[in-house]
Amino acid sequence: MKRRDFLRSTSMVCAGLALPNPGRLFAEPSPSESWRTFEVTTRVEVLKPSGATRVWLPAALTRNTPFQKTFSNKFSAEGEAAKMVESKVDGLGVVAATFPAGVKPVLLLTSRIALKNYAVDLHAPGHPPKADRAELQHFLRPTKLMPTDGIVKSTAVEITSGSKTDVDKARAIYEWIVDNTFRNPKTRGCGLGDIRFMLESRDLGGKCADLNALYVGLARSVGLPARDVYGVRVAKSELGYKSLGAATENVTKAQHCRAEVYLGEYGWVPVDPADVRKVVLEEPPGNRPLNDDMVKKARARLFGSWEMNWMAYNFAHDVPLPGSSAAPVGFLMYPQAETADGRLDSLDPDNFKYEITSKEISSSV
Repeated sequence: MKRRDFLRSTSMVCAGLALPNPGRLFAEPSPSESWRTFEVTTRVEVLKPSGATRVWLPAALTRNTPFQKTFSNKFSAEGEAAKMVESKVDGLGVVAATFPAGVKPVLLLTSRIALKNYAVDLHAPGHPPKADRAELQHFLRPTKLMPTDGIVKSTAVEITSGSKTDVDKARAIYEWIVDNTFRNPKTRGCGLGDIRFMLESRDLGGKCADLNALYVGLARSVGLPARDVYGVRVAKSELGYKSLGAATENVTKAQHCRAEVYLGEYGWVPVDPADVRKVVLEEPPGNRPLNDDMVKKARARLFGSWEMNWMAYNFAHDVPLPGSSAAPVGFLMYPQAETADGRLDSLDPDNFKYEITSKEISSSV
């Protein structure tokens, strides 16, 4: 594959794609006007403890946003005290518990949150809250798996060449990812998010933590603050997408990473190119072409809006687990645990063992 083909311009795509107003994408009566309250419970039990056992859980986002209010993160550990460690800028709450040898390692976390569909009208510049300069700088920084120099920057510069505004840049990166990546069903969990490897190998397959990390890294490299938002689907989609919702109240394997980009006249704008590729691959009957009507609607919807059948955990990268001497995790979206024998496989909930359930409590206008 030639580099000019690999980095083919999306200007023709952008010009020809009719993108409706995100604020009008939700069916009437608009669910975006209603808050829905959920209770999400995570129970972890380490089946084969060895020596002291440590367990860490991501709590519901510890900052309120236009799309999520977190009312409480209540936790308990059998026979032991647990604590919450927070990082304000990343909205990160880590519930940590240590179990001495001989104590059954069981940790329970119940999060109560309210969710509201989230759309930003990119046709009408608004008056977003004044941004904190230090926060924007935080979301421009490189991370271990998401550098902003080298091939990442050169790729982003080429993608955005000809873009006149930050909105144009943000959209060009989104369209390029939708056109050039693919969802790989063989990827474990949600992927790793190693974007330099993706670009250098030209293997642009993966899942949400890969494809949306690619969006965030490319955006940061050309000066657009951007962030991954790690979370879990908690309910079915009410917008007609079977692939973009939880099928049951058991959401143990329903983790999903989204993204946001900061655009000066609009504030934080939701995007999710990874879910467009999920619709392509998984929406019945499967393997839909990009010009399929359902794919085109998802593509238009997911630049500027999210359906909030999903709970956010945090915006964090390179997360040190409190009390652990092992390396930080690239992101915290799954329960984590360690015994004297080392870190457990967070993507093996049956042997770990953990379960996440979601229950809708109420909805209100």
